[in-house]
Amino acid sequence: MARGCVCCVKYMLFLFNLLFWLGGCGLLGVGVWLSVSQGNFATLSPSFPSLSAANLIVTLGTVVMVTGFLGCLGAIKENKCLLLSFFIVLLIILLAELILLILFFVYTDKVSENARRDLKDGLVLYNTDDNAGLKDAWNAIQGEWHCCGVTSFSDWHAALQVNVVPDSCCQLVHSGCGHNASNAFWTRGCYEKVEEWLDDNKHLLGTIAMCVLVIQLLGMAFSMTLYQQIHRAGKKYQA
Repeated sequence: MARGCVCCVKYMLFLFNLLFWLGGCGLLGVGVWLSVSQGNFATLSPSFPSLSAANLIVTLGTVVMVTGFLGCLGAIKENKCLLLSFFIVLLIILLAELILLILFFVYTDKVSENARRDLKDGLVLYNTDDNAGLKDAWNAIQGEWHCCGVTSFSDWHAALQVNVVPDSCCQLVHSGCGHNASNAFWTRGCYEKVEEWLDDNKHLLGTIAMCVLVIQLLGMAFSMTLYQQIHRAGKKYQA
């Protein structure tokens, strides 16, 4: 009976982590593809030059893939050491997520203020030779979101020390349109547009966060259950 319980939990945990591992492989593949195909598309923040979308996806994919591998191998081999490692990794990730979430809500205003200031500092680097990625990122965001600057198009005037904006700020885009003050520019800042998008999709984001939390808790529960079952079964057979 005990052996049957071990097998049931073992294969449930194996399938659970197989899907987890495949998801990590997919994320890693997307991250590598972004790095190769759009390597010049970098972060908007001058303080964190490595914090690009590609690097974040590669890091997330690697963590998910390694965690899933630990769970798969630990389950199929019935290895208590690997199962305990899998549980500890998930626990560390869960605690880190909770700490970051608490800090974010406690210091929301300060985080928002620092983010705006850092993004405005990055505008100064728009036309520099070594920051093509930042330039491409701003052009893509402003063109896609129909916004201009961090809080308004005047941010570009202060950053570039001249009354011009990138062509991607123009409502009717054509070459050199940002140098003509008579053209119509997007008046809303990109930071405001992002905040609005987050507010409109907060229920969806909350649902995704809850699903991730449930998956992590299930993984921890399955791994510890299998660990205990193997431990008890081993003691029974030894006796």
